[in-house]
Amino acid sequence: MAVAGSSGKRQRGSRIVRVIRYVLLSLAVVGVLAGAIFGAQRAERFLIEDPRFALPGPTEYGQESPNIHLTGVRWASRASILQVFRPDLNRSLYLLPLAERRRALLNVAWVREASLTRIWPNELAVHIEERRPAAFLQIPFGPMSRFALIDGDGVILEPPEKVRFNLPAIAGVEADAPVADRSVRVHRMQQLMNELGPLGADVSEIDVGDLDDLKVREQVQDHNVLLHIGDHNFASRLRTFVNEYPNIRRRLPAVAELDLRIDDRITAVSVNPPGGGRQ
Repeated sequence: MAVAGSSGKRQRGSRIVRVIRYVLLSLAVVGVLAGAIFGAQRAERFLIEDPRFALPGPTEYGQESPNIHLTGVRWASRASILQVFRPDLNRSLYLLPLAERRRALLNVAWVREASLTRIWPNELAVHIEERRPAAFLQIPFGPMSRFALIDGDGVILEPPEKVRFNLPAIAGVEADAPVADRSVRVHRMQQLMNELGPLGADVSEIDVGDLDDLKVREQVQDHNVLLHIGDHNFASRLRTFVNEYPNIRRRLPAVAELDLRIDDRITAVSVNPPGGGRQ
């Protein structure tokens, strides 16, 4: 009996020791976590309040912040881009919301993509990828019309001042159509121009209103001709036209519209009236 009682006391003592160890370990873990949280809070407050981390504003009115390094801008408005960061000037770089500022940059005209990088302690690198115009687009403007630019994503762009683009015009794209529809038509135009290569140098306009029958306006010698070029074999069909044009002009000097959709055959669709205007 004495042996059994002694064994029971040892077991109870062992359980008490394990409980104490668990409690001490738990207290240690809690202490470490509390210390880490306190340290993180102190570090965050340091990043927020220490003036060394403040993104400085311009040194003089009308100038740019010397610590915002903006690259990639050619046609977009630098002022509009830098305006996005106005709330961040003279505040800690740590507080600058990168994702929110990036979304705001994507709403600036001509900006297709943007990346932002903090450079500690108080500098910001901003790289802009601009949209690349693919063609001119004629847009109704009251009783008249005006020209804008359109890129491969179907986004309509206002031409920048004092910049000239050597681009064809695109027809058959409605300015108020969904951007996805506009994008499909611009991509089709780009496929055609890529296939034409050097042959596309004299193409002044591409009509993508009917995706199964693309039409190009070709300036050849002193004559402007509308060509139905179909939906494939663009280069070979246009090459046939260029090679045969002297014969066509001799036989049909007033021809205005030709159908090239049947390979190795050219069909006249319309001719200019005697006065010389197009019909």
